[in-house]
Amino acid sequence: MSEAVLYVVATPIGNLGDMTPRAIEVLKQVEVIAAEDTRHSRRLLNHFGIGTPLLSCHEHNERQQAEKLLARLQQGDSVALISDAGTPLISDPGYFLVRTVREAGVKVVPVPGASAIIAALSVSGLATDRFFFEGFLPAKSSGRKKRLAELADFSCTWACYESTHRISDSLKDFAEVLGGSRYIVLAREMTKTFETVLAGTISEVMACLEDDSNQCKGEFVLLVEGKREETGQLIDKTTRELLARLLQELPIKKAAAVVADLSGHRKKELYDLALTLKDS
Repeated sequence: MSEAVLYVVATPIGNLGDMTPRAIEVLKQVEVIAAEDTRHSRRLLNHFGIGTPLLSCHEHNERQQAEKLLARLQQGDSVALISDAGTPLISDPGYFLVRTVREAGVKVVPVPGASAIIAALSVSGLATDRFFFEGFLPAKSSGRKKRLAELADFSCTWACYESTHRISDSLKDFAEVLGGSRYIVLAREMTKTFETVLAGTISEVMACLEDDSNQCKGEFVLLVEGKREETGQLIDKTTRELLARLLQELPIKKAAAVVADLSGHRKKELYDLALTLKDS
């Protein structure tokens, strides 16, 4: 490698088959790999025949290590940053290092790969045109409920990570703050042997966990459907009848667009109403 680069390298979140050829090549070629847990990462590297030296870089020593790594980069060594699993910096250390290196004028290059949040979103069946990632909610119930109250009115899909020892208590807080009828998706152990994806109302998902204690074990991505707007209630009878008539001749999207132009109502409201009318 002619130019010193800090590579931000994604590693598998479970299935080792998700390690990309590019990631293996980069990890073999750099002079040092900054890892969240060197013992954990060494097992991964050994599996792929990667003998590059490891340096510990975690939330407790990142600021100190950032200066050392920057010095190596400025001397011409390339560095790879990895986390225990998935894409670095996504609820993992690395922000300070990347910021320090960028501000020093050193090139930072992503090597994309596995990410639990993106994997879960892709199979959730929830809207993904916009979504919000919360990371980890507060560990204590009082703080968690306070934050949930702030998230409750989000209209887009939102998601958080949760651990095995808090998942049941968290869902109880979700039910209390959001109501048991809010639709959620609980993705467990993504890409791993016991991967499961449960979807339904909060109450239904809680019942699944109560019926099968194994569903409480592992690492979780919890996805929440955005708060739905009440559609159609403020749309007058004449507009509803016009939309219903056009639906007999036009696709839903086109019918909603035409009525939106004629009535002044928002296209999304009319589209949602059209779906309801079509179903009924």
